[in-house]
Amino acid sequence: MFPTLELATPRLQVRPVTADDAPAVAEIFADKQTHRWLPVPQDSGVVDAMAWCTRMAAQQRASGIGDHYAMVRREDEQVVGCLWTSRTDWVAQVTEVAYAVSAPVRGFGLAPEAVDALAIALLLEHGFQRVELRVAPGNLASRRVAEKAGFTYEGLLRNAGCVPSGRVDLEVWSFVTADLR
Repeated sequence: MFPTLELATPRLQVRPVTADDAPAVAEIFADKQTHRWLPVPQDSGVVDAMAWCTRMAAQQRASGIGDHYAMVRREDEQVVGCLWTSRTDWVAQVTEVAYAVSAPVRGFGLAPEAVDALAIALLLEHGFQRVELRVAPGNLASRRVAEKAGFTYEGLLRNAGCVPSGRVDLEVWSFVTADLR
């Protein structure tokens, strides 16, 4: 199983998603800017938020592949973003983190704060040796999140991703235990 995580930062609580989070998750994933970069084909429509918050999260966690998290703003307990881990390799102790943030709170540093906290917890508390982010080169906001969260750019995976507009290259960013010094 993927480890259960609950984290607190100065402005956020990061916790596993619940069914109650589905309306906020649906709004986040339906946003045009968010949907532009999600790795789903255009004809698949919007993400089924209830399934994402319940069945899919439970399957990810139980299989050990990853988990789904809510970014909850502490001042008003509103879900303002989502994080998810995937592609976990337990032998290599590597996992990938992805995220999406609600449009009204973009640009306030919440995504880097949550990604940084999650990466540190995975490395220090759960024995991971490497946390990765994969970013489509045109997604400048996501690149800024990676930089602000302390990730290091490693290179380009050619034709490795899929966004609604088609196949894309993916930048690989990493955070490793040596980065904690």
